[in-house]
Amino acid sequence: MKKKELTSTVYEYPSRQELTSQQSQLIDEARKAASTAYAPYSNFFVGAAVRLENQQIVHASNQENSAFPSGLCAERTAVFYANARYPQTPVIALAIAANNGEEPIKKPFPPCGACLQVLLESERRYQTPIEIILFGSEKIIVAENVEQFLPHGFTEVNLRDSDQ
Repeated sequence: MKKKELTSTVYEYPSRQELTSQQSQLIDEARKAASTAYAPYSNFFVGAAVRLENQQIVHASNQENSAFPSGLCAERTAVFYANARYPQTPVIALAIAANNGEEPIKKPFPPCGACLQVLLESERRYQTPIEIILFGSEKIIVAENVEQFLPHGFTEVNLRDSDQ
């Protein structure tokens, strides 16, 4: 047996004061997007904002459905829209913010596994890392790329090389 250890590096900030203006702006856009969420079942209103390489910002929110799992997370909605609307332009950053319908959540949360897989595919598609910014009112987490959350993501390599 061979043991292999993986590490993940993220940056934790106690407030927005240490962030760049672009990171802070993307958080503002994600927070605005959360107000458009349709979340009557979970009351977990999530907004995502992506910055494209051309500096265009696209936002989206989670959209729930009583026929679970027919809804869609904010992160995937934003990335799919960005890729459809600007198919030649990579996503370079993603901010996620949520509230409970009244106030922002205190602790940031990572994207779900399905969203991480979609984000990883977008990084690979454009060969460009996506900075991930997770907003919580008590702290903010920033990661340089999706691999920090999904070190064993399923990629095109898995489809081509089944003898790995």
